[in-house]
Amino acid sequence: MLIAGQKDKTVNYENAMKELGVHTETSLHVPDIISYDGLILPGGGDIDPKLFGQLPCETGFFDPVLDRLQLAILRAFVLSRKPVLGICKGMQLINIYFGGDMVQHLKTSENHAYVKEDQIHRSVAKKGSFLEKLYGEQFVVNSAHHQGVDCPGKGIEFVQFAEDGVVEGLRHRFLPVWGVQWHPERLCFAHRREDAVDGALLLSFYTGV
Repeated sequence: MLIAGQKDKTVNYENAMKELGVHTETSLHVPDIISYDGLILPGGGDIDPKLFGQLPCETGFFDPVLDRLQLAILRAFVLSRKPVLGICKGMQLINIYFGGDMVQHLKTSENHAYVKEDQIHRSVAKKGSFLEKLYGEQFVVNSAHHQGVDCPGKGIEFVQFAEDGVVEGLRHRFLPVWGVQWHPERLCFAHRREDAVDGALLLSFYTGV
């Protein structure tokens, strides 16, 4: 499994995959797709507004080079029809890749932004979705973001929402592509917490373990 991120910032993803018995490699080089079974697009900072046709407006730190490298890697996996899981920023990049839009600063960002630690909040999953099958229709997740997806990209279906309407999960209707706005790697194994769902269920669903 390829993690398309910076090595010093992906330890939690690597550890979670190791607990599941899944071998990972962290890299920002567009890979030889044959070598990998799937892609994890990890969380991170904000996204360059130029990528979704906007001028900066309350966007925080972003890395234009990193954004474009991650989108190039995503493109390689999508064209090869290999599985992709986007987490937090990774979910947002998926929506942008397929032509979707972004909200640079959520009106209810105080309910979602990282404040010394992850926040938690309730959410609702669309009936019949992969998240509803894993966790039920209503469940609690963690949160560490102030931006969010807006209009869905081509083929993208939103399948999970916070109580304030912020999109928390999506899938592609025809491709093996999924995304969540929350952080399952910080809700499992050594990071398991009693006030939210077990992120290992989602990671196991994605990896097929």
